[in-house]
Parts: sequence; C-alpha cells; structure tokens
Amino acid sequence: MNTLEVNKERIKKEKAYKTMLLLGMASVVMIFAGLTSAYVVSSSRPDWLNDLNLPSAFLYSTIIMLISSFTFHMAKVSIKKNNRNLTSIYLGITLLLGILFIALQFTGFSQIVAEGYYFTGSESNVTMSFLYLIVLVHMVHIIGSLISLLIVIYNHYKQRYNATQSLGIELGAMFWHFLDFLWLYLFLFFTFYN
Repeated sequence: MNTLEVNKERIKKEKAYKTMLLLGMASVVMIFAGLTSAYVVSSSRPDWLNDLNLPSAFLYSTIIMLISSFTFHMAKVSIKKNNRNLTSIYLGITLLLGILFIALQFTGFSQIVAEGYYFTGSESNVTMSFLYLIVLVHMVHIIGSLISLLIVIYNHYKQRYNATQSLGIELGAMFWHFLDFLWLYLFLFFTFYN
C-alpha cells in the first residue's frame, strides 16, 4: 500500500469509530430521555415530593465535571502540538477530577440520606427513587468513561498518540464531553423541574 491508500484507510477507520461512538451516545440520550420523561409523568402522583432541593455536593460535582471537560480538551490540544508532557498532565488531572466527581456524587447521596430521604424501604418515596436511579445510571457511564480514560492514558504512555495519530484521545474526549453535558442537563433538570 502506498501512503495515499494508507491515509484513506486510516480516515475511513476514524469515521467508522466516530460513527459508532455517536450511535452509542444516541442510545444513551434515549435512555435518559426515557428516564426524565418517566420522572415528569410520575410527578403528577399524589405522593410526589414537590420541594426537592439538590444537595450542594451535586453543584460541586457539576463544576468539577465542567473543569474536567476543559482539561480533557487541553489534553487533545496538547497532543495535536506533540507536547507529550503537557498531554500527560492534562490526562492525569482529568482522571483525578473524574474520580472526585464520583466521590462528590456519593457525598450528595449522603446529604440526601441525612435529610431523611431514602432510595428504598418504608421511608423512601418515588421522587427519591427516580433521583437515585438516574444519578446512578449516569455514574455507571462515568465509570465506563474513566475506564476508557485509563486506556487512553495507557496508550499515551506507550506513545501511540502524536499530532497526526490522536484518534483514541479524540474519541475519549468526545465521550467525556458528552457525559459532562448530559450531567449538566440532569443537574439543571432536577434543579428547575418541580
């Protein structure tokens, strides 16, 4: 194969991976559209909790996720400039922020329980069950994204990325940004929909 054919094959492969990721993200959107729609429909129940206040940890986790989107973006920019050291720093910061996000989510759950709201049992209600379920489903996706970030970090360590070969970082960043904006949507939904 000559260089032109190799480049065409690489571009074709990149488009296929990006298309698969977009289809996966579309299915995640459908999951959360269904869950938030069920939340809206269920809000007409007589036992619905209308004065839901999100815990402060959820606000802090939202800020952390937005910062992590910036650091992942900067990792992508840095590898495009072949700055491997800066890419490593930004990927590491993104990983730490992702872990901090998960920790803050559990802190938020603790704050909810401290207010006397439970996910299951005789003291639970359907509003809190929905909140827990939706946040936990998002957290599962974040854990998956953290695993993919660890793979990106490993591949970066093995020097598989450079200014012209950065598909793994690009795909990881796309999914990370998607989950960040999904969390922002969920946070705003729970904040403003009562």
